[in-house]
Amino acid sequence: MKKNNPILSRQNHLVISRDIAETSITTKYHISMKYLFAFIIFVFCYNNSYSQNNQINRNDKINVIVFGAHPDDADSKAGGTAIQFAKMGHNVLFVSLTNGDAGHQSMGGGALAKRRRAEADEAGERFGVSYIVLENHDGELMATLDVRKDVIRLIRQWNADIVIGHRQNDYHPDHRNAAILVQDAAYMVIVPNVVSDTPSLKKNPLFLYAQDNFQKPYPFKPDIAIDISDVIDQKIYAMAAHESQYFEWLPWTNSTIAPTDKEERIEWLKNSQKTSITTPVRESLTKWYGKGKGSTITAAESFEICEYGKQPTEEEIKELFPMLK
Repeated sequence: MKKNNPILSRQNHLVISRDIAETSITTKYHISMKYLFAFIIFVFCYNNSYSQNNQINRNDKINVIVFGAHPDDADSKAGGTAIQFAKMGHNVLFVSLTNGDAGHQSMGGGALAKRRRAEADEAGERFGVSYIVLENHDGELMATLDVRKDVIRLIRQWNADIVIGHRQNDYHPDHRNAAILVQDAAYMVIVPNVVSDTPSLKKNPLFLYAQDNFQKPYPFKPDIAIDISDVIDQKIYAMAAHESQYFEWLPWTNSTIAPTDKEERIEWLKNSQKTSITTPVRESLTKWYGKGKGSTITAAESFEICEYGKQPTEEEIKELFPMLK
């Protein structure tokens, strides 16, 4: 079950805009009336008790934020890892930088945006994470200063230890611009005079790229690989909440037809998401889990360390990813 969330819940959404909340996150997104007070307390406590050293220790909660260009991007890229963090009691936030209002063959605009927001809410429940959908138009995401400031605010307000996003090597312009926005927030999250309405972090988080298969200008490098074999069924079930995407839009773009039965859909989606573990990812799994276990893992998510954030030692990676211990 999803934890109480100071930034978002499924019902009673309050829209906060640049006009009425200059010191909050600027791009309009939906925030729960029920948890508004909790959000205020969260920010207050952060302002007054944030550790000067920002050190991770065994008793602290790890705060993970995953940015995707669209609702469902974070889910597919880091959903299994997010489930593991959540099951261990850590805090995970998924952020969609657009509202997904263009991703369908027969509907669009506000109606589609509303539907996709509801799907994201349901997916968040199934993953056990918080989920925010920003109100930038699908297909029109640009790496503007305003959106960069939103990203900086979100990273700071979540007090992120780990930030995950797209690589710039991608077919979709929204994915490429989402990657730039997150990269440009790295380092800036620790600069007090940048977005000064939100207290800066004291230490740069670990910024990571999620895996993709693009080869130019250089292929993905799996510095960290996480075994998600034991949560793959939950990940697929959570992804299936995005019905407009996995069972309508994406099949349409591939000239295929998805099943209509719910159980058949889950199995169909699981089969469609199956990918072979590449040699570099297998080598990374062997590094982190040992040759015995690493060679038998059947499902994994992997991440490349961004040079613009924290550069961790192997021991620090194990502290930040306790499932590797």
